[in-house]
Amino acid sequence: MTPGGTVVTWVVLGVFLLWTLIPLVWMLLGSFKGGDDVTAADPKWFFTPSLENYVGLFTGANNLLPYIWHSVVAAVVSAGLSLVLGTLAGYGLSRTRMKRKSDLSFWIISTRMAPIAAVVLPLFLMFRFAGLIDTLPGLILAYMTFNLPFATWLMQAFFAEIPPSLEEAALVSGCTRWGAFWNVILPLSKAGLVTTGILCLVFAWNDYAFASVFAGPSSQTLPIAASQLVTQTGVDWGQLTAIGTIVVVPMVVLGLAVKRWLVTGLSLGAVTGE
Repeated sequence: MTPGGTVVTWVVLGVFLLWTLIPLVWMLLGSFKGGDDVTAADPKWFFTPSLENYVGLFTGANNLLPYIWHSVVAAVVSAGLSLVLGTLAGYGLSRTRMKRKSDLSFWIISTRMAPIAAVVLPLFLMFRFAGLIDTLPGLILAYMTFNLPFATWLMQAFFAEIPPSLEEAALVSGCTRWGAFWNVILPLSKAGLVTTGILCLVFAWNDYAFASVFAGPSSQTLPIAASQLVTQTGVDWGQLTAIGTIVVVPMVVLGLAVKRWLVTGLSLGAVTGE
């Protein structure tokens, strides 16, 4: 790359980094500002940090702990089940020889591409009939309707990268089909497992649309708690930025903790064209 091209690249990356980080930094700073500082007409970069916004979220009628618990259970369980079932389905699709397999794969991912508004009404009718409205199992199933097709499609692409000859060698050595899958294929697809699991977890953790329809007082999640701070009488910006920080920070920390696997997985499995 020429020196001019290098400068342009760094400038573009710098602008993109600022575009991404400034709202997050401003939200983090706002969560530690007092009532007067967070609503000041002139933005304040230097102020006395305060925990009153976080204290207000966990005291009195605004106790956030149930919302956090509902979000953790719904996100982790739905992502885990989607990963397990999607891994098995993706492996089967990648190793099965059948006509129009590519059409079947596209049909699976097309269910993930459907607008949420198009699936909310039929799901609501089925969930109401089954008694799943305002329950964590119902919310988990709702998240899986989008996470499972995505996990299946993505894991199929990862498994397609692994040569079938490795399984054949394991079978010749005395392994069963399950033993070859468990001892040979899964260890080689760690990057795909981590990538798929993280992406499913992020979707479920950040979801508002499904939670606003299927959740109720017994199963409301963090995004619903954040929306309740926006009322006709005003917006509690201090607590709103505090909730935003609580929602964002765990996903950022998790992404940084597994960034090596995440980058490897996105660069290997997502470009296969499967």
